[in-house]
Amino acid sequence: MKKVPELFGSMVFNEAVMKERLPKDVFKALKKTRETGAALDPAVANIVAAAMKDWAVSNGATHYTHWFQPMTGITAEKHDSFISPSADGRVIMDFSGKELIKGEPDASSFPSGGLRATFEARGYTAWDPTSDAFIKDNTLCIPTAFCSYTGEVLDKKTPLLRSMDAISKQAVRVLKLFGKEVQRVTTTVGPEQEYFLINREDYAKRPDLILTGRTLFGARSPKGQELEDHYFGSIRPRVKAFMEELDEELWKLGIYAKTEHNEVAPCQHELAPIFSTTNIAADHNQLTMEVMKKVAQKHGFVCLLHEKPFEGVNGSGKHNNWSISTDTGENLLEPGKTPASNAQFLLFLTAVIKAVDEYQDLLRISVATAGNDHRLGANEAPPAIVSMYIGDELQAVVDALVNGVPLQNAALGEMDTGVLAIPNIPRDNSDRNRTSPFAFTGNKFEFRMPGSSLNIACVNIMLNTAVAEELRLFADELESASDFQDALNTLVRREIKAHQKILFNGNGYGAEWPAEAEKRGLLNLRSTPDAIPHYTDEKNLQLFARHGVYSESEMRSRQEIVLAEYNKTIHIEALTSLDLLRKSILPACLAYSKTLADGIAIKSPLHLPVEAETKLVEKVSQLTNQLYEKAEQLETTLSSLPEESLEAARYYNHTVLPAMEAARSVADQLELCVAREYWPMPSYSDLLFYI
Repeated sequence: MKKVPELFGSMVFNEAVMKERLPKDVFKALKKTRETGAALDPAVANIVAAAMKDWAVSNGATHYTHWFQPMTGITAEKHDSFISPSADGRVIMDFSGKELIKGEPDASSFPSGGLRATFEARGYTAWDPTSDAFIKDNTLCIPTAFCSYTGEVLDKKTPLLRSMDAISKQAVRVLKLFGKEVQRVTTTVGPEQEYFLINREDYAKRPDLILTGRTLFGARSPKGQELEDHYFGSIRPRVKAFMEELDEELWKLGIYAKTEHNEVAPCQHELAPIFSTTNIAADHNQLTMEVMKKVAQKHGFVCLLHEKPFEGVNGSGKHNNWSISTDTGENLLEPGKTPASNAQFLLFLTAVIKAVDEYQDLLRISVATAGNDHRLGANEAPPAIVSMYIGDELQAVVDALVNGVPLQNAALGEMDTGVLAIPNIPRDNSDRNRTSPFAFTGNKFEFRMPGSSLNIACVNIMLNTAVAEELRLFADELESASDFQDALNTLVRREIKAHQKILFNGNGYGAEWPAEAEKRGLLNLRSTPDAIPHYTDEKNLQLFARHGVYSESEMRSRQEIVLAEYNKTIHIEALTSLDLLRKSILPACLAYSKTLADGIAIKSPLHLPVEAETKLVEKVSQLTNQLYEKAEQLETTLSSLPEESLEAARYYNHTVLPAMEAARSVADQLELCVAREYWPMPSYSDLLFYI
């Protein structure tokens, strides 16, 4: 491997490459576009395209693609070669500014939520110059936005960029009141990515994993994660080899892969990057998931990104570490040494608290999927109730504000380890609360609800826009105040008092918390069908329209897309369950019963003891009959599906999923009774505890 500094970004058309390959005036014009959003002159685009093509070809690329993020949740690409015919019957490698700036993929088969009819096929991709082009699989990938022929947004990147503009605009207004000359404010994100690695051979024997991403059946292993011996444990050589190659491939793409370790569940791991601008972080996280899957195959693994692939052990999340920074390098969520006297920090903290309280439904919606519904509420995943943890120090500041008493600056001090050779450790200004959905962790907020397969654009669109709205209201009030300091104090105290109900530093898993949350007026949207109807609440429609992030039609389309995805996911899972029951599990149980019965028939005439076989065959036969009945009931539930999307989602949640779970419960009991050689699939012990 090359030295890391030489390797890093070697497959990226980044600022260093642009500066080297572009004329100074062109580089300056492109940089202005990247930093301010200024329109790029077509003549400049042609020069950039030619340089980009030459660089790509010199690095082995033969094709280019507009790389975009449709509403499927994954990325999409259509490849075109650089070849262009020449007069002598040969070809030249060519790439124009027009091809760089705009593409035209077929949009008919991408989800549109009713925005477009299936026969209306035309769609457009438009270059996003703020995200660097890169080479993947000998193809120049150009990050782009994606919209329909009539201009409706069909992707996740465009509204994310709009939300970033919205929060920047309002934050700049607020900072000017503090005498700050700031041109742009940017949200930054560091998404921690959890995942499972299992043997490819075992995966190939599990149709449920292949078709749905999770195990629909499987009795718990005698050992799970009870001993907590996997967490931060020594990384196995095979896994370490995978991680090393993953780092190398990600570094080539300019992705700041930083931290890697074993997670709590057996064969579960985590990768955490350094913070990037939110748009870049979203692009990089999509790439990270894709590269993880490819590299895993090369090492004999399959990378599972489902939120809950195995029952009874931790699921996988994607912790969205979110902060706000200025173009002058100031972190607006940095409390400083004396947060009680840091008025600017307290105002931004208040904006976030108010945003999370008023738009808790949107944050829950942003993580609502069939897979994540299985994960939320246990095994280190936060509950479905959105609340905020701010730690003892900030809580003391908030309490003082609410009660109107003088603010005290807490002395954090140091922790004495009691070991002479180890120096005292500086104490952070907050602990970590693993049960909190939205926790302050020093100078950022960690949103722990997103599932591992999620595109983080969704979460950050909601968060950016909600905070932009509160900053807008704050700026409106403070700009018209005759006494800024007095108005600021009044505003912060009033809003903290009004929205302190969202603050909860306790145990989110506690049995008393749901009742306490209900008393506070917090939402408890347990499932996707519970959450999604709130998408188009009037306050939410007005929010996104006011900041130009979504039109009403774009919001209604996304509501329909999420519901359709939920319904299709569970329908596929139900059909897969039925298929496994009837073609694999029931035949295996019947075969084992026959073997037991044959043994009884052979031993009985010889007057040999058959008590064990008799009891076992009775148990297996009874459970097999129950399983057959559960399969029949599951099939019956699928014959009565409502047509309307929301009603269908509720039916899947309240009727189909319980029928699947009822069948699984019996099947898992049978797995514990049936001899290993008869059971048709690798067990949890096989999947989770490979060598």
